[in-house]
Amino acid sequence: MWIWSLLGLVVLGALVWLGFRLTDPAGAARASAAARRILDERYARGEIDEEEYRRRRAGLA
Repeated sequence: MWIWSLLGLVVLGALVWLGFRLTDPAGAARASAAARRILDERYARGEIDEEEYRRRRAGLA
């Protein structure tokens, strides 16, 4: 019985953590900066062409 209570607390804690993570503007800015960096790296390595780079970059903004 105590296992279910512990599992419930873990799930509740995960939901609270996720809620803070999704609503944190600084976290969103860091994620956006990381996505732009990865996109820049892919373009620099030649994995995507300029058209694809510009389209994806516009989607991030």
